[in-house]
Amino acid sequence: MERRTVLKLALGGTLAAGAGFGGLRAAMAAGKDIAYLTPGLDLPFWRYLSKGVEAAVKDKGFGYQALDSRNSAQTQLQNAQDVIARGVAGIVISPTDSSTAPSVLELAKKANIPVVIADIGTNSGDYSSFIISDNYKGAHGVGVALAQALKKKGWQDGSVGIVAISQARKNGQARTKGFLDGLKEGGFTGKEAGLQQMQSYTADETFKFTQDMLTANPGMRGLFIQTDQPALGALRAIKAARRDGQVLVAAFDGIPDFVDLLKSGQLVVSGMQQPYLMGVRSGEAMLATLDGKKPDKEITVPILVITSENIEKELPTVRKTVFANEV
Repeated sequence: MERRTVLKLALGGTLAAGAGFGGLRAAMAAGKDIAYLTPGLDLPFWRYLSKGVEAAVKDKGFGYQALDSRNSAQTQLQNAQDVIARGVAGIVISPTDSSTAPSVLELAKKANIPVVIADIGTNSGDYSSFIISDNYKGAHGVGVALAQALKKKGWQDGSVGIVAISQARKNGQARTKGFLDGLKEGGFTGKEAGLQQMQSYTADETFKFTQDMLTANPGMRGLFIQTDQPALGALRAIKAARRDGQVLVAAFDGIPDFVDLLKSGQLVVSGMQQPYLMGVRSGEAMLATLDGKKPDKEITVPILVITSENIEKELPTVRKTVFANEV
């Protein structure tokens, strides 16, 4: 029997066994890396999401590598070029912002490497699946909770400031709109004390933003910080200004420090995305793609609205899906 015929029969047997084209592609890719391109691993949210992706893909025999973009679109593009040149099986990306993501997607498409987007979103481009939290709904819940807390204090006519993530990101736009709508629906009748956009996403940066807002708005009674670690800078600035107990702080996402801050009331509420669960769902979508299947184009993961009142009840879930069992 000719060698060509033997190969044909062997391939036919593999397909007949049920591997199919997708299964064969997954088998050929097994052992290769899944690369995760993240904005910055110094932010706990991205670290927890990374752990979720890693758990999902390693369980199916893939290698894994996370590459830190240090909040730079250029660095993320370079990281993409590097992993594409290396021949990874697939890329999971959390874009530095929605406007720069298409450049990475275009490179991956040319190399025939599938991409799953984990959070942030993109303005255009081809990808297998987009895993996203309902940022509008989560921020809306935060706005309602803060408005209710302000009403209890009789401060509903004060002003509320926002320290936002980049408004070039679709999730940032959704958080701002959701929060403002929630404030209004919760009974807040005051005014905005301004909006500052993060660039370095550090506690020190938000400390400075909060100082400026407190100075410019002596009657400020509420503050919304749109991600986790920077909220610590806001609390530090309020304390330094001797405004403890005079400004109610709401946050987004979650870090272990938030547990005691919520219990003590130093934080009123945090809309906690579930980054570990988002990472798992992202990894699962990539595995499905490599297996020749079509995952849902958009997969939504709920946001937990955690307050001083419900933190004890929700803590077991928070430990697993938010903190990746680090707490």
